[in-house]
Amino acid sequence: GKDHHSRRGLIRMVNQRRKLLDYLKGKDVSRYSALIGRLGLRR
Repeated sequence: GKDHHSRRGLIRMVNQRRKLLDYLKGKDVSRYSALIGRLGLRR
């Protein structure tokens, strides 16, 4: 019960961040790549 709920919340949080990153990528690519580099994400 509780476990599943927190998992869903986590997924929603990740999805929100992905949406924000996609928005940034479309709007300001240089800032997006700088953010990706700082987060240590490799796509």
